[in-house]
Amino acid sequence: MELIKWKGILEALLFAAGDEGLSLSQISAVLELEEFQAAHIVASLKEEYDAGHRGITIAEMAGGFQLVTKKEHSDYLKRLVETPGNQSLSQAALETLAIVAYKQPITRAEIEEIRGVKTERPLQTLVSKALIKEVGRAEGSGRAYLYGTTKEFLEHFGLKTIEELPPLAERGEDDIENGEADLFFGNFPDPVE
Repeated sequence: MELIKWKGILEALLFAAGDEGLSLSQISAVLELEEFQAAHIVASLKEEYDAGHRGITIAEMAGGFQLVTKKEHSDYLKRLVETPGNQSLSQAALETLAIVAYKQPITRAEIEEIRGVKTERPLQTLVSKALIKEVGRAEGSGRAYLYGTTKEFLEHFGLKTIEELPPLAERGEDDIENGEADLFFGNFPDPVE
């Protein structure tokens, strides 16, 4: 089959997979090709998207490939989705998310020890938005829940793995008390839309 036909099939597969994306092994299994052949088709289609004036491209995130919008169009996409009811995360939730991202797996008590305040509501918010989840139980008395980030977290920030998190700047406790507690998001590039 011609490469152009394979690219059309791949495009349809990625569109149908949506936010879930497809791993290279899934793509090769569906196309009944070797993984190196499937990788060539993915690379060729991505190159075609990136070379033209297309609004989408292929990104590799959280262990799979998916169709995503190009970053240079993010201002227009933000205008589309901005509504008065669209709420962003509170400062407490952002701080909690940063702690979970860098210290996972971590218990609520450990997060509260770092933040110095209660963290039950921010944790509930982050779980409800599928940015973190319970990933197990701690050893010892009480067997507290351990929290970690989700695939949705990786996708939202355009990461392939958690190891791609930017390094934290060294900050003292005074920085946090003076409202400079943007532990995570100040070090991170704008998320992919």
